[in-house]
Amino acid sequence: MTISRVSRTSALSRTSTISRRDFAKRTACTGAGIALAGSAGVLATAPGALAADSTEAGDQLDGHGKSPGYGPLLPDPAGLLALPAGFSYRVITRAGATRLESGEFTPSNHDGTAAFEGRRGVTLLVNNHELSGPRAKWPHPVPLADGLVYDPAAAGGCTVVEVGALGSGPRGRGHVAEWVGIAGTSTNCAGGLTPWGTWLTCEETEDKAGQNGMTKDHGYVFEVDPHDRRAARDPRPVKAFGRYAHEAAVVDPRRGHVFLTEDAAGPNGLFYRWTPPHGFRHGRGELRRLADDAGVLQAFTCFDSGGRFVDDLARATKPGTVYGVDWTDVPDRDARTASVRKQFTDGQVTRARKLEGMWWGDGGVYVVCSFARQESPVQHDGQVWFYAPKRRTLTLKVRLGVNAHPEREGAFDGPDNITVSPYGGLVIAEDGEGVQHLFGALDDGRTYPIARNELNIGTAEKPAYSEFTGVTFSPDERTLFANIQEPGIMLAITGPWRRQGRQHR
Repeated sequence: MTISRVSRTSALSRTSTISRRDFAKRTACTGAGIALAGSAGVLATAPGALAADSTEAGDQLDGHGKSPGYGPLLPDPAGLLALPAGFSYRVITRAGATRLESGEFTPSNHDGTAAFEGRRGVTLLVNNHELSGPRAKWPHPVPLADGLVYDPAAAGGCTVVEVGALGSGPRGRGHVAEWVGIAGTSTNCAGGLTPWGTWLTCEETEDKAGQNGMTKDHGYVFEVDPHDRRAARDPRPVKAFGRYAHEAAVVDPRRGHVFLTEDAAGPNGLFYRWTPPHGFRHGRGELRRLADDAGVLQAFTCFDSGGRFVDDLARATKPGTVYGVDWTDVPDRDARTASVRKQFTDGQVTRARKLEGMWWGDGGVYVVCSFARQESPVQHDGQVWFYAPKRRTLTLKVRLGVNAHPEREGAFDGPDNITVSPYGGLVIAEDGEGVQHLFGALDDGRTYPIARNELNIGTAEKPAYSEFTGVTFSPDERTLFANIQEPGIMLAITGPWRRQGRQHR
């Protein structure tokens, strides 16, 4: 699939700056500024939805007296993944245990993942491996596959995993194959799938050549095509998207913009938009042909219903809060002398700590801020925002207060990777301090657990559980894939999925 031709005139006219005065007038008339809500204890993902005051079971009932989800999580005798009754999982890859087609072990530290429909019913998954610094640091780096290496000193990259259909034959049940998609990149964290069927893998680092053993500059986005092993040969970064601590990327299928998050502190990171140049047409292989300075890279600037500048997203404390959005040009996108986020003065751009996962749905972008601590003006344990390109507004859909007891079962905190569920609402991977979950969030504010990581990588006295990553549904919507980042395990979860809320598209 390709996106229709986008001219500079048409693209920029659709996203022309909304004035603070106009936004203030509009929100004054519609009451879209601050929603009247109680404490933000649970997610609220619908436009204008309010958070519930509590996450107690009674507050989770719908109008028919039913709780959301699939029931309580049952302990796993194998000590890996707790699931509701009727659900099961399958280990697809495991670092240091399963092997690539070339014979090397599966690399470690699984992160962002997307699923694509392959031939004859197979599913293709592109799996990031968040490995930073030199290769010698890691027992299982991404192998340096011939022709697919950007920097031979770097340990990260992507693998492509082929999972067989539920039929018989060589590509049926039990079939798994894995090969290198790109190697020699660093700290491949999240990314994003494109409307034309490829994966954008993002480097969450700012290392330059000569730093941490690197021989090339890092902090870029690369494109990986799961359908064509030759497409990533002689890897070339998409420098037009900028060099910074990239987290995730999302493509607007109508306007052609690419949205990007930055996970950084000191100062906090930014939310970016790239506008394509005149006459550019998205499609397979087109991004690597772009000039380094092609298009326009901008960072967002938010203002409230009174037209006042918002310095940090952490200041929003109630779901339903709506900000107007302007876009400010990035002076030096390749950060030759200063990090991109440090090129702006106070009052120019809006910042946020831990800008992480994103997903396209409902005509806009769901954006995650995992948490905010002392580096932010207000502390929290997670936000999910929705950016509406047509309206140029950013709406707070979730705010999780600081979880005082993350080691206890029941509370959710630290949202990270996110996907829109074909069964309604959102599915979110937790990256918190204690117990780690996959959990669902419905349009009416109710939440429910889907899975819990039971693999203790700490000790009996001080248990520790790795984050979930790479949450994504299979093309046929029957399987939920997710990763346990450490040591690096890809899982396929199946069961009696059913409609939970309004479907997002």
